Amino acid sequence: MTPHRMGLVLDFGGVLTTPLLPAALAFERRAGLAEGTLLTGLYLDPEGIRLTEDLERGALTQTQWNDAAAGLLGIPPDNLMGRIFADLRPEPSVIAAAAAARRAGVKVGILSNSVGLTPWNLYDGHEVEERYDALVLSEVHGTRKPEPVIFRRVLSELGLTAEECVFVDDTEQYLAPAADLGFATVHAVDPARTVAALETLLGIPLTDKDPGRVTT
Repeated sequence: MTPHRMGLVLDFGGVLTTPLLPAALAFERRAGLAEGTLLTGLYLDPEGIRLTEDLERGALTQTQWNDAAAGLLGIPPDNLMGRIFADLRPEPSVIAAAAAARRAGVKVGILSNSVGLTPWNLYDGHEVEERYDALVLSEVHGTRKPEPVIFRRVLSELGLTAEECVFVDDTEQYLAPAADLGFATVHAVDPARTVAALETLLGIPLTDKDPGRVTT
């Protein structure tokens, strides 16, 4: 029987927040852009890919990325990253599950391909340093998912091995490299399914399944 895992590593955007794609589509509508403009211009175009990966590694500031990406898209650069993701909100069920895991003795860390911290900070208001046992942001370490070194960094900060941990990400391409290191992996496509998978892998309840239960 496979022992239950004792560590949990969570991506941030799209796992501890609402999904990224609907926020990006809403921005396109507000900006008067054709649907798919962001995907094509920033994640399929070689120059857009280079800009975003440089931002995630900390080789570009968010302001530099805003200026360059706006040029590719033909729109104003002011706080572009913040405008794109203005509709992101916390994902309460996964946040609550992470908190329940910590209360049960599981170490919980965040591993995020970050997007700069100014002028817009993706992590503002989430109390990431207080609520989690490790916070590994790609720009701080000059490396990004799916590179193995960044997975090893979060393991070092948690004091655990990959075989002791579960890794959750909404980007499927980052799961295989984590699994190669020994992580159990969960593809975050629906919060309820994510939490259910974590309950199985961690072997602990992460939700209050009795809606009539009253706590004091």
